[in-house]
Amino acid sequence: MNVVVCVKQIPDPAAPQSLDASHNLDRSGKLILDEADTYGVEMALQLVDKAGSGEVTVVSMGSASDVAGLRNALAMGAAKAVIVSDDSLRGSDSLGTAKVLAAVIGRDMPDLILCATESSDGYTGTTPVQLAELLGLPSVTFAKSVVVEGGSLKVDRQTEAGYDEVTSPLPALVTVTAGVVEPRYASFKGIMAAKNKPVEVLSVADLGLAGAVGQAGARQEITEVVAAESRQAGEKYVDEGDGAEKIVAFLESIKVL
Repeated sequence: MNVVVCVKQIPDPAAPQSLDASHNLDRSGKLILDEADTYGVEMALQLVDKAGSGEVTVVSMGSASDVAGLRNALAMGAAKAVIVSDDSLRGSDSLGTAKVLAAVIGRDMPDLILCATESSDGYTGTTPVQLAELLGLPSVTFAKSVVVEGGSLKVDRQTEAGYDEVTSPLPALVTVTAGVVEPRYASFKGIMAAKNKPVEVLSVADLGLAGAVGQAGARQEITEVVAAESRQAGEKYVDEGDGAEKIVAFLESIKVL
């Protein structure tokens, strides 16, 4: 069983964050593997182990000048990594990102694609389903458990009311929630082995996407970034027997009643 996990290298959340002149997140500092993606990597490793054969490949888009995050996934047990790195990708929107990932994954379709529900630095939550649509695959989101039996997939999909039991043929794309599994810590042996595992670096031209992705192909643009207003102090009332009336009056003033 071959599984691809889409991962993202993000700026270290422990470091101060800033924006560049184009209002994009400054990614010039230390990059780490998004914690949200570690759950997908661990789930993929467990599924391949259970299948008895196959491998896990991690696919990413971003700067290849620092691949420590990808090496972390390799140290956990992934067999290889692919990263698309190109200056022309700056300013890509979620659909552009999905096009790049689809071009990489579509070269050799795996049995299963795993993604986080959303990245910790973007929070759009749209890239995985866009990727599935571009590849023509069924997608199941918010998985709290994943089981593969034969050529089919069984997922417990988390909802506000509990969970739904969803089945799907393979290949398919699944987004996993935090807590679906407990990610393993990379062992010393795994860290040393990761240094010799292949990391393939591709450009936009390699994928035939020149001019179709990046700012040139983006359908959205950040025109302004404004600091959120400070939270104002609320009004405080002391109940002197008329608390209910004051609550009703307040709710009427904001047109709730």
